[in-house]
Amino acid sequence: MSDTTPNLAMPYILPSQAMKHVTHNEALQILDGVAQLAVFGTLAAPPATADDGTCFEIAAGASGLWAGRAGKLALRQDGDWIYLTPRAGWRAWFLEDNRMMVHDGAGWEIFDPIGNPPRFGINTSPDDTNRLAVASAASLFTHVGNGHRMTVNKAAIAETASLLFQSNWSGRAEIGLTGSDQLTIKTSANGVSWATALSISSAGAVLMPQRPLARATLGGGVQTPADNSLTGFQTLAVSQGNVSLGAAVPGGIGNRLIVPVTGPYLVALSVDANPSGAFTVTVEANGATALARIADNDTATAAYQRSAVGLAMLTAGDWLALRHTGTTPLDFGLNKTELVLVML
Repeated sequence: MSDTTPNLAMPYILPSQAMKHVTHNEALQILDGVAQLAVFGTLAAPPATADDGTCFEIAAGASGLWAGRAGKLALRQDGDWIYLTPRAGWRAWFLEDNRMMVHDGAGWEIFDPIGNPPRFGINTSPDDTNRLAVASAASLFTHVGNGHRMTVNKAAIAETASLLFQSNWSGRAEIGLTGSDQLTIKTSANGVSWATALSISSAGAVLMPQRPLARATLGGGVQTPADNSLTGFQTLAVSQGNVSLGAAVPGGIGNRLIVPVTGPYLVALSVDANPSGAFTVTVEANGATALARIADNDTATAAYQRSAVGLAMLTAGDWLALRHTGTTPLDFGLNKTELVLVML
């Protein structure tokens, strides 16, 4: 039978042993040091002063009284040192590092109570898709040092790396690399049908494919609209963002240009005229509100092309047409008499 215990090497009291209290007290000293083990620091040589009960890890290259005892624990008791050999599984709180360490049989390693779980939930339950799940009023990611970077990685160009925003678990907006390497912002009214509101190429080019804009003309060559009549449009050479042609304009020719979204718009009018007298061409909203106008009170008959620009707040469903006064021949067509509409 050994004279010491197998784990902590505490001495046994042996039969017929004299001064049994010395052996017993030594065992209590070891137990007192190892239970609730706290290591004050890692040193290569004994400190100049140390209180009874303090414990140190002996570093490599130990010297002095600790020479040849690297890796052991030095426990101060009654003005002397008791040396303990830690075993795999021992746990200690390292006061200098302010963290728990576990001995693996060769040295002390940081104790990680979480480890590498396949799923992790904070105040909610994770699942096989959402392996990290957090239920909280807010989440904070702050810096250590000067900055903080969050990385969302995908396997290939056709895959998705994004942030998805939902309302009652139904998608309403998504930002990221969705099916390509262009940064996109997508929106949805129902979580099923999605529209790309903005995309930025790797070269930094910005596109807004849902931005309302149009280039419209009546076409048909030279025509002379009647005084105080309306002309609409029959050709959309450029159309984006659900700009469309509606019903025929009242009391004139062509169709209404329908505004799809409420907001500020730039209205640009070009007129190619062969004046036969004073005339005006006015872009009107809903047959009433003037947005941009070209006026000529000169009786000169030389042909010319003029343009006018206006800025207007328009409402979804408003319609645009051209109001004419006078009876001047106008050449309707692209790069001639046409209207450009752009939402700002």
